Amino acid sequence: MNEKKNLWGGRFTDQADETFFKFNRSYDFDKRLFQADIAGSVAHCRGLEAANVINTEDSIQIQDGLTSLLEKSRSQTDFFADDSAEDIHSFIESNLIKQIGDAGRKLHTGRSRNDQVATAMRIWTRAAIDDLSGDVTNLQKALLDLAEENIDIVIPGYTHLQKAQAVLFAHWCLAYFEMLRRDAERLAEIRKRVNILPLGSAALAGTSYPIDRNAVAEYLGFEGVSRNSLDAVSDRDFCVEFVSASALIMTHLSRLAEDIILYCTNEFGFFELSDAVATGSSIMPQKKNPDSMELVRGKSGRVFGDLISLLSMLKSLPLAYNKDMQEDKEAVFDAFDTVSDCLRVTTIVLKNLSVKRENAERASSKGYLNATELADYLARKGVSFRNAHEIAGKIVLYALEKGVEIEKLRISELQEFSPEIGEDIFGALSLVESLNTKNAIGGTSRNRVDEALKEARNALNK
Repeated sequence: MNEKKNLWGGRFTDQADETFFKFNRSYDFDKRLFQADIAGSVAHCRGLEAANVINTEDSIQIQDGLTSLLEKSRSQTDFFADDSAEDIHSFIESNLIKQIGDAGRKLHTGRSRNDQVATAMRIWTRAAIDDLSGDVTNLQKALLDLAEENIDIVIPGYTHLQKAQAVLFAHWCLAYFEMLRRDAERLAEIRKRVNILPLGSAALAGTSYPIDRNAVAEYLGFEGVSRNSLDAVSDRDFCVEFVSASALIMTHLSRLAEDIILYCTNEFGFFELSDAVATGSSIMPQKKNPDSMELVRGKSGRVFGDLISLLSMLKSLPLAYNKDMQEDKEAVFDAFDTVSDCLRVTTIVLKNLSVKRENAERASSKGYLNATELADYLARKGVSFRNAHEIAGKIVLYALEKGVEIEKLRISELQEFSPEIGEDIFGALSLVESLNTKNAIGGTSRNRVDEALKEARNALNK
């Protein structure tokens, strides 16, 4: 192995134990922070120059050197091949010094790796939030497209996985749209707290150089600066919030995946996935498996694990920075990678999903899904709802015994349970009417669903 590159060698006379060096090393995963750290370093350099801590010539050399490293990272395939760097920050500094000489040694003036790392993590997380927000929006668009393409299709709605009431398929799509809307709002709220600059906090007590932190923050696009240096270098709330929001996104994706998996079965038969997002069996030729959605459902567990890992790591840490915090990165990176992949795959699945109209509407017309409509009909006739509910239940039991749906009973049979039932009952029990009556805001009537689709489109366009 080459001589280890670190930022703290003066106090030490011996090399680190080989096993400990590997255990302590974070370079293999924190090199993802390269661009973020370059940006933070350029801003810090500008701050040092503005405070007359370094001269203009050194500042230009440093900034040009950092820009050159960034360009090399994009053009040289082996640029990051380095088994001696402790972390990405020491990698950047050592390469900068190698490239421009002693001027590079001045860059770390007035900062610590503690505020340097915290700044890079916030820059990276901010960009990750923007990426995920875009992925969420694309999935929302796919849901709206699917809803509009199948606007007249009716499917059964379920509670306790038992048929409950009929709903428009588009209403089902909009339910998941609303979950994702909340996810997008959460990401936007978290971004505001991520977008606070810790740079200038140094190790824990704040910098002793007259750096204009607000100017550095403005250059980097941060909305403000941290108010307490102890908190700034040890705060990983933003990581927890980001992974928590990611876990909720995965919860929603997992629920959507579960619905799609169920509705693709022969027992339900409402959906079919195209060959592009399904797989076959190695032994059973007839099988078409929804592996894409099963993987999304399964991957939710690893993001939940990332959240628990972060919380467990932070729960007993004393102020300020502790090496435990190195463990934040893999959890955050993994959560982002997993959620991003799952959002994109789910979007592709929706674009390759077809709804089987006849199966869905047949299922919506059987199973006494209009029993509530019968109770509501009686209530509108002046029967108290509790009595109407009991009467409807008895009619359902009678229909079950006869093996027919409620609307297939004769009017004389229905009137034996309540004289308030008239010939108009059959219209009230129809599938079309049962949908049309759900006309309150948020309901599944065609009018309300059309309004909701229009509002959703407008919201995305904004």
